[in-house]
Amino acid sequence: MVACKRQLIIFGGFHESARDFIYYNDVYTFNLDSFTWSKLAPAGMGPAPRSGCQMIPTPEGNIIIYGGYSKQRIKKDVDKGTLHTDMFLLKAEGTGKEEDRWSWSRLSPSGVKPSPRSGFAVAAAPNNRCLLFGGVQDEEEEESIEGDFFNDIYFYDIGKNRWFPAQLKGPKSERRKRRRGRQAEAAGGEELPLPPPQGPLEIVKEVVAEDGTVMTIKQVIPAAAEDKDRSGSEEEEEEEEEEGGALGQPVEPCPRSSAMVAVKHGVLYVYGGMFEVGDRQVTLSDLHSIDLHRMDQWKVLLEMDPKTQEWLEESESDEEEDGDVEGAEGGEEEEEESSEEESEDEEGEQQHPAVQPGEAQAQYLARTEQYWLGLARSHMGPEAKDKKVLKVAHAMAKTFYEDPIQTS
Repeated sequence: MVACKRQLIIFGGFHESARDFIYYNDVYTFNLDSFTWSKLAPAGMGPAPRSGCQMIPTPEGNIIIYGGYSKQRIKKDVDKGTLHTDMFLLKAEGTGKEEDRWSWSRLSPSGVKPSPRSGFAVAAAPNNRCLLFGGVQDEEEEESIEGDFFNDIYFYDIGKNRWFPAQLKGPKSERRKRRRGRQAEAAGGEELPLPPPQGPLEIVKEVVAEDGTVMTIKQVIPAAAEDKDRSGSEEEEEEEEEEGGALGQPVEPCPRSSAMVAVKHGVLYVYGGMFEVGDRQVTLSDLHSIDLHRMDQWKVLLEMDPKTQEWLEESESDEEEDGDVEGAEGGEEEEEESSEEESEDEEGEQQHPAVQPGEAQAQYLARTEQYWLGLARSHMGPEAKDKKVLKVAHAMAKTFYEDPIQTS
């Protein structure tokens, strides 16, 4: 739903019951003066029925509709999902009154388009643009769905009808240092040793839940783009070196779908969303921002607090299986009166291998690696790749080594 002049416009959606589902491509308007609903009948060929699409009003009073999801029943108990990547313009041909005539037209943007996805968010951006952030592309198989999550930004230029991906430029200090190196070389002076070109930077962030589970969030940050500003004085360079040293490691929101976004005074704010690790859904509560005019770096306004995470809707059979495995390793039976979560916490305290006095982290890891591998595999499931399980196991061991009381 979007606000357009003195009315609210709603498009599409779906309804699903225990037996069937139906997707819509109808358009309704709610008049903010008379407080009445009316159904529109736009001319032309509109979008196919769908849900999960996003809408953006234009300065001219029109509406852009992009993407969405729908599914069709192929045969009994077999459905096929479709990710829509088309774009339409819902154009008002009138003065903003109820008797306005509306028409559909299909847009065919040029440029570099976003990859197919659902669960993305959009917002109006400066310079007659709108932006798209994040989302997920699900790979559906017969009995499982595995999602590829995104944290990228794409801009759509409304006037030019063109998509293009956002490019992070990086902090000014690093850009100007690179420029000075190029200028010195061009002037015929002594060639300064330049650092090797940096590829994408991979950051692995560890989130420890209350039950001791360690979720690893991998962030891939592209190499900083080149900038065209002119260099400053030597004093400015010294200040920038100090500034660059204080900036530390670059950060950005981890890949996610269903995030909330808003733009205020040219600054994009991204809040929350969700991503999946194995068969678990992680609900996020972090808040990031980035200046859309500078596009230099993300700022973390609120970190996600892992203590607020609570795992819900875990099947009893899975919990019993986890309890049986851990009970067999510990050699102790659970009391029937205790809940599954309490018993898992008790077992965690009893079974995590203790750190011996004076034992270094590398020695502790070598001695207990098989235990942590088994624990990571039990949380991530048999389908998880060995390399990913090993990384999680090492992160769990490191977390316990550094703070055994909190991890237990």
